[in-house]
Amino acid sequence: MAGQSTQRRVRPWVADVLLGVGVAVTVSIVISANEGGRHGPDGVAYLWAVGLGALMLVRRRYPVVVLAVSVLGLFAYYAAGYPAIGLAVPVAAALFSAAEHGRIAASIVAAVLVIVVSVAFRLAEGQDFSFVVGYELAGHVLLMGAAIALGDSLRSRRAAQADARRIAELTEARYRQEAQARLRDERMAIARDLHDSLGHTTSVIALHADVAHEALGRDAAAARSALELIRSTARRSMDDLRRTVTLLRSPGDPPRTVVSLANLDAVTRAASAAGFDVDVQVAVETPLPAPVEAAAFRIVQEAVTNVVRHSAGSRVEIRAEQNDAQLTVTVTDTGADPIPGTRATPGTGHGIAGMRERAESLGGALTAGHRHTGFEVRAVLPLKESV
Repeated sequence: MAGQSTQRRVRPWVADVLLGVGVAVTVSIVISANEGGRHGPDGVAYLWAVGLGALMLVRRRYPVVVLAVSVLGLFAYYAAGYPAIGLAVPVAAALFSAAEHGRIAASIVAAVLVIVVSVAFRLAEGQDFSFVVGYELAGHVLLMGAAIALGDSLRSRRAAQADARRIAELTEARYRQEAQARLRDERMAIARDLHDSLGHTTSVIALHADVAHEALGRDAAAARSALELIRSTARRSMDDLRRTVTLLRSPGDPPRTVVSLANLDAVTRAASAAGFDVDVQVAVETPLPAPVEAAAFRIVQEAVTNVVRHSAGSRVEIRAEQNDAQLTVTVTDTGADPIPGTRATPGTGHGIAGMRERAESLGGALTAGHRHTGFEVRAVLPLKESV
């Protein structure tokens, strides 16, 4: 990288040196090929040619100064009586340099000034009008115009390349931000999935571990049933965890299994085993978008987990109703009012916040709080926008 940067810094100076040598050699050849004037070609004339070439070494830093010195030098050359060498050749490089660095107005003014002064002076000396204007003028104008046009086109191309690089950098930065946003959203989704899934299963395991502990030595059948439920719940939790780890390790693997409202028995089974009377009514007429159905399942799972953890009641109602525009999911703990210290305050912890984030990520909304029928979690998920 350092070598490339050095090369980029040195290359313009190499080009300037080559251009300066070219100007000096070209003007010197033109001087040698022409005769006339009060003085023949001498050392001063060739030194002037070298001076024009040397100006190219500072053309990038002082383009207008180089142009002005070139024009004044041309006038001084002719005023000293040296052989005619035309107008365009000595100043073409200076016109090109000024135009290349965006000094178009200065280039045009200089070219017009050189032409007007030269034509006026030659006509005042009695030279033939048709020769000066009709023959030579067109060539000088074309060569000067070509030098200015070439410099401006090079400047425009460099500006376009710089704009293209800036656009590419901005585009890359935008793609990088979008990739980071997608990664952040995926991490949040995985975090919610782990919280909902593992939170539910660990709550069930903890609850039935207490049941098994109390039943030891008194009710062997109840202890065995609780232990069996703990075993199956732990196995299901490990399956969910393996799927998540597989997804993280192998991005190219198939997507995770989409949970469904048709599998709510996996959620309600634990609540029933904990002694709750569970009433489930799912009224879904058409297939739901996968993200909506997954969100609905996870919301029901987390809400039932909260009931099992904190409720003093004995009944849970789960409703899922679909219409043309939205899916409404409601989980209601219809038991008695909470006993102080037995129910977490709604909105504390990550449970309700996670459910709300899941609903809002799909453009929906979630509310949770006490109603006259008990504690209710209600999620409204739009269907059309999520397809």
